[in-house]
Amino acid sequence: MDPYNITYLVLGTLFIVSLSYFIFRSRHLESQLEEKAGQISDAKKAVTNLRDELDTSRNRISKLETDAQVLEQTLRGERENLDNLKAQFEEQKRALKDEFTVLSETILKKREESLNEKNTVGVSVLLKPLEDQIAGFQKRVNEVHEGTIRGNTNLEAEIKKVMEVGIKMRDDASNLTQALKGNSQQRGAWGEAQLERTLEMSGLIESAHYEKQSSFKDQDGKRKQTDYLIKLPGKKHIILDSKVSLNAYRKAVSAESDQERALAMDDHVKSVKQHIKDLASKDYTNLIGVHSPTFVLMFMPIESGYIEALKHDLDLFSYGYSKNIILVSHTTSIPILRTVANLWVLDKSNNEARELGDAAGVIYNAVCTVSERFLQLGTSLNAAGGHFNRVRTALVGQQGLKGKVDRFEQISSNISKKMPQVEAHNIEFDVSQLDIEPIALENANPSNECGVPRLDPSDSEDESET
Repeated sequence: MDPYNITYLVLGTLFIVSLSYFIFRSRHLESQLEEKAGQISDAKKAVTNLRDELDTSRNRISKLETDAQVLEQTLRGERENLDNLKAQFEEQKRALKDEFTVLSETILKKREESLNEKNTVGVSVLLKPLEDQIAGFQKRVNEVHEGTIRGNTNLEAEIKKVMEVGIKMRDDASNLTQALKGNSQQRGAWGEAQLERTLEMSGLIESAHYEKQSSFKDQDGKRKQTDYLIKLPGKKHIILDSKVSLNAYRKAVSAESDQERALAMDDHVKSVKQHIKDLASKDYTNLIGVHSPTFVLMFMPIESGYIEALKHDLDLFSYGYSKNIILVSHTTSIPILRTVANLWVLDKSNNEARELGDAAGVIYNAVCTVSERFLQLGTSLNAAGGHFNRVRTALVGQQGLKGKVDRFEQISSNISKKMPQVEAHNIEFDVSQLDIEPIALENANPSNECGVPRLDPSDSEDESET
């Protein structure tokens, strides 16, 4: 064979082998490139997911900050409303005091100017009931005002005291763990006792503000019993039920390792969830005669157990909320119960304000009665003065009887008396200033000219006697 042909053949073979190698290498590199591109794509997706999670966390943090600001603004608004109510009450008290002071001084001044010394005793008798009522009214206003100031002044000290007692209750709960761990009935009774203690420390009074072991019927006629029924103004209610989860939490506290503690806390959370399910199944809010919101407050008397359960399962509170069960402890229930107590205080203040308004109407009625009697007395005196002057004219006037009988004094020897001089008397009284402008009251009596009911049914008889 020709050496040139052999050379070409070898070179061609080498070329083909080299070309095959390069093709194989390029395909291998392409495969690796595609694999790297896939890894880069996955990494980008992971980065995107992490960014989404970061944005979600930021949004959640922003929402929590917004909620905190809203709560702070709400609290500030409530405090401002309380301050406004106090200011309005003070202003109303001052206005009432000034008005009644001016009214009393005006009436007394007119009495002194229009009546002589003989009528002073009778007028004093008439004004005695009015003075007693004004004094009682002023005393009642002062008592209401002092009670409001004492309640607001002691509020901060009471809350501090409640917090201290709450800490002591937490320690007491730990000490009672051993005594209560074996008897569920004792645990339930102890939990209810702690709840009642919390209600009393919040300023609520049994029967007036809450009831225990109240019995109601459901839609099927079955009787159910609530632990505590909190009363609200307007015949509204809040249901409060005590649940004690102790055994699993006791194991968690005494656990020697983190693993044992985690398992015990899992059991503790399961126990709390079971209590939530049982309480939700009773459907207290739909019982006949219960006017409650759609949620029930579940009281956990062991403060540390309540806190650790929420820390161990961050969704525990949401789980209860989804079933219309709100988890509360001694510390978290105090603000709610204090709010209820303050609602009753405001309701009492409103009722007393209405009573004060009714008392003002009665007092105004008494003033109208006295004014009417003054008017009648002045009119009677004016009429008597007119009759006296007319009789005098008939007696000593130009055509009177005295002029006709004067000659009898000269011709008769049996006259032993001397005719007195009869002077005219002007005893007119200005009764126009005794008029009192009528005021419109809800309990006004249409038959009374002053627009208010009479103080006493016997007033008409007294006027006729006067």
